[in-house]
Amino acid sequence: MDIRIAIAAPVPAVWSRLGDLAAHSDWMSDAESVEFTTRHREGVGTRVRVRTKIGPLRLVDEMTVTDWVENSLIGADHVGSVRGSGRFEIGGDGEATTLLWSENLEFPWWMGGRAGYLLARPILRRIWEGNLRRLKQLVETETTGR
Repeated sequence: MDIRIAIAAPVPAVWSRLGDLAAHSDWMSDAESVEFTTRHREGVGTRVRVRTKIGPLRLVDEMTVTDWVENSLIGADHVGSVRGSGRFEIGGDGEATTLLWSENLEFPWWMGGRAGYLLARPILRRIWEGNLRRLKQLVETETTGR
């Protein structure tokens, strides 16, 4: 699933929020907390455990960063009970940035497997679109002061 948003701020301003993995719970409504299981907090090889809540469902999403290109890309593999990969790609032209969030997930059998994922997709899309709107608001407020 791909979700794209335009942000009225330069790439470095968006990256300062996106690259701060510890603060993702500030704008991701489904992320209750982020815990690092590595000493480093950025770059390839960084591992995190994200306590996730969607409605009554709670789980720990374990991820390993697989791609890290400053001001451009963060990729991660989901390596816990939910498997798959996700990517944030950003690009821009001075004052505006486009952010693309891609997720490819596989649910475990106890979450309904493929059928469970297909049923959850519209809910996840709504949550993730809301997350990107919150990120946009944060960055634009920090950049413009409004």
